[in-house]
Amino acid sequence: MSNAIITLLGRILLAAVFIPAGLQKLGGIDATVGMIQGSGLPAATALAYFAAIFEVVAGILVLVGFQTKWASLALAAFCVFTAFVFHSGPINVPDFPEGANGMLTMFNGIMMFKNLGLAGGFLVLAGQGAGALSVDAKRGA
Repeated sequence: MSNAIITLLGRILLAAVFIPAGLQKLGGIDATVGMIQGSGLPAATALAYFAAIFEVVAGILVLVGFQTKWASLALAAFCVFTAFVFHSGPINVPDFPEGANGMLTMFNGIMMFKNLGLAGGFLVLAGQGAGALSVDAKRGA
């Protein structure tokens, strides 16, 4: 398989995480607002809308390979930020059994390392570029 196809498939798979996640946030913004409020960050509603729109727009940029370096660097930073701010601590839902909270904490840790792995993929994409099958390549960027 050629590098162009492999890079295209990589972009599609990376974008497939963020475009639906952003759309889901827009469709149910209250859950994202609650998560942001729970982290102690200010302006939770504004940040929730910003995160949702950012995920959709940056995901589309990566998907089509336009401004790929900058979109990838921004998504890498987003992934690292969310890994440590939202996924690095224990989960303790009141009135949940201890075992359920333990399971949620385990899943949260998995999400943290998933986000860090995605950040690594975006850094590789930023360094390598979008590949021959991209808007960037067509523009000569």
